[in-house]
Amino acid sequence: MSFAAGKPTRLLLVRHGATALTPEQRFSGSGGDDPALSTDGRWQAASTALRLAELGPVHAVVSSPLRRCRETAEAAAQQLELRVSLEVELREADFGAWDGLTFAEVRERYPDELAAWLAAPAAVPGGTGESLDAVTRRVEQARDKLLARYPGQTVAVVSHVAPLRTLVRLALGAPPESLFRMEISAASVSEVAYFDDGSATVRLLNDTSHLFEDPRI
Repeated sequence: MSFAAGKPTRLLLVRHGATALTPEQRFSGSGGDDPALSTDGRWQAASTALRLAELGPVHAVVSSPLRRCRETAEAAAQQLELRVSLEVELREADFGAWDGLTFAEVRERYPDELAAWLAAPAAVPGGTGESLDAVTRRVEQARDKLLARYPGQTVAVVSHVAPLRTLVRLALGAPPESLFRMEISAASVSEVAYFDDGSATVRLLNDTSHLFEDPRI
């Protein structure tokens, strides 16, 4: 495959740092509580800010409006001497009644509903949640706005597991089931480059190399 000439638009995809729910791998969507970063999450955010500076120059920082992302983005913006722009379409999926539960708890309480969600992107989680099809539509809108707003520039995009997996999946042209085969760790960095001809390439996935040294030490 050949790519169009010219400087690509780079999206540096950052998952927010850890919250109290992260170590227990609980569903934490946009329809439940809005937790802050934990102590570990705050140092992860500081480390990620330094990593973004290495991958730059970064021209803009754009974040989901949820608190854990805003706090992660603010650490990056301070390091990069930029301001944070909020994009509501980058929020996490709404998991309905599953919010706050572990995967094992959902499997025990809602086995049929979970099986449907894993099998079909149109399935609605937690009774009143948001399907992966709906997440994909709004993430596509957010991506297209960023590409139009920042052509040829590098943008740090601070978001959540579902939106970030979706951006990678769309760049790869992979099927919906690939969402469940990607690891997007807390405070990880991935990168997608977009070219003028509409093509995209994934350059980095789930980089956590910056998290092995605590910046507080």
